[in-house]
Amino acid sequence: MSALTVERAVLGDPLTEPLIRELTHEYVTRYGPGGHEEMARYGAEEFTPPDGLLLLLLRDGVPVAGGAYRRHRDPRTAEVKRMWTAAAHRRQGLGRRVLAELESAAREAGYRRIFLTTGPRQPEAKGLYLAAGYTPLFDPDAAPEEFRPLPFEKHLPTTGTAAEAAGKAPTR
Repeated sequence: MSALTVERAVLGDPLTEPLIRELTHEYVTRYGPGGHEEMARYGAEEFTPPDGLLLLLLRDGVPVAGGAYRRHRDPRTAEVKRMWTAAAHRRQGLGRRVLAELESAAREAGYRRIFLTTGPRQPEAKGLYLAAGYTPLFDPDAAPEEFRPLPFEKHLPTTGTAAEAAGKAPTR
């Protein structure tokens, strides 16, 4: 398997097209037409420095995973959005790698906390966030309500990098 590279991107760049297309398909398949609204909710400017960031993992120049963060309404908190792994590349730890990269970048940008939500019909995402050390802000043993988002948080370390804390050194 080829090495992965990390690239910063902006929504609308050609490299982000697979992320948008596949995430939209996932959301619409799992939640209905509201998936289109979710994907249109935030413009590209939400995910650009200094307040935000969009990262892609590339294998041989092809996007295989990605994610972004934006400034949350709570001070010094970044909100992770648009987590994606290409269907053909799942179960390889790529989502965890994207999270570690986003955590490291957010910490370097001055954020001290990450907040994110996932949907109740995305058990693999719930499992990823729990395995990556995120604290559920809901009862994880309770049956989720049909369309209520499941919120998580993680406090970022003030020394070292989040990638080191996750056991993954970033590759740039």
